[in-house]
Parts: sequence; C-alpha cells; structure tokens
Amino acid sequence: MGNLVVATVSIVLLVSGPDGFTESRERMVKHQIQARGVRDAQVLKAMRDTPRHLFVPEKLRSHAYEDTPLPIGFGQTISQPYIVAAMTELLDVEPGHRVLEIGTGSGYQAAVLSPLVREVFSMEIVEDLAKSAALTLRQTGCSNVSVRYGDGYKGWPEKAPFDRIILTAAPPEIPQALFDQLVPGGKLVAPVGSSPLNQELVVVDKGRDGKLKRRTVFPVRFVPMVTNN
Repeated sequence: MGNLVVATVSIVLLVSGPDGFTESRERMVKHQIQARGVRDAQVLKAMRDTPRHLFVPEKLRSHAYEDTPLPIGFGQTISQPYIVAAMTELLDVEPGHRVLEIGTGSGYQAAVLSPLVREVFSMEIVEDLAKSAALTLRQTGCSNVSVRYGDGYKGWPEKAPFDRIILTAAPPEIPQALFDQLVPGGKLVAPVGSSPLNQELVVVDKGRDGKLKRRTVFPVRFVPMVTNN
C-alpha cells in the first residue's frame, strides 16, 4: 500500500484569465510576504501566480489569502502563505532541480515549487489527501509534479537522488533516509520538533563530501510528521 503511486501529473489544464482573486494575491504578497523579508523575485512571482484558493476547501475559499493556516481535513492544514514563501526561498531552488516534498497536503507547496524547478516528487501519508492533491495539481496545470501515497520517513528511493528536499510536517528528528536521498551539494528545509510547541525551522546543507551542516532559522508550528511503522 505504501508504494502505490496515486498520480503522475502529465495533463496540462491551465487556469487562465481573471479568477477573482488576483488582487487578493497581490495584497498577500505585498503585506504578508515581502513585508517580512522574502525578496526572491521568482518566489514572489510563484506566490502571485498560484491560485491558493483552489487548494483549500470550498467553504474556506474566502479566507484563502489571509495570513493564517487553514484546515484541509484529516487533522492537516495548508500552511500560511508567508511560511510557504519563506521555506521556498530558503530551499534556494534552480530551474534544473529535482525536488522531493514530504507532506503533500492540499498540494499548494508543490504548486508553488512547480514553475521554479524541473520536477517535484511529493509524498503524502493520507491517501485521500494524496488523491485530491493530485487532481488539483493536474487541474491547475502543474505538469511536472508527481504525487505518491506513502510513508515520507522512507523517502522516495526509486526517484532519488534529489537536489532539494522540503518537509511540510515536523518529525522529532529528520529521518536518515532523507539525507541519504539528497545529492552532495544539496539542501533540505524542514520543521523539526517533538511537539508543536518546540519546533524550529532548520536548513541542512549537504557538502560535496557528504557532511551535513545544520542551521536554525526561526520557531514554527506544524502538524507532526507521522509514519506507518
């Protein structure tokens, strides 16, 4: 069950034209993201262009561009826009990169990464979320994102190695399997902590010699990263 590939997104169904939220996204970027120090022009463009309202439950779409996480069911949330932007900037991606995401959730983080990199491989342990995220990503034209239902603690060894790895749920400690699947010279960004009250966002650089260098960025609060084991 853990090896089931839910969807490889390969059909482009672009959302084009005005969607009624363009001004809301612009305000979100200006007041929530740029105002807090995110400066990467490509990240800001991705945040402006990605229709966050399509990645939240329909009844919450009027709140999609507010400065807050929102529930998406199954005890999971979509992160507040600033956190998504800040983590994306910290990931320091390049157009040719292959990125592993642990914790697909609604698919929003993968959608933000999609125009910035070559491929995104995203894993989700809640099967229903994996299926719905894959569908939304397909409908929004994210043709370079693949979603897999499975245990993120094990990574996605069949697609490794990855240039970048991002976690959108917090493990007590980062699994060794993820470091093993990161290329020398790669980077990993993750919330880490045994409870939501003591989590920190960390960046880990893997040197060309395989040695890991870790730095803490700021306190965060994420849902716990769970395992099937």
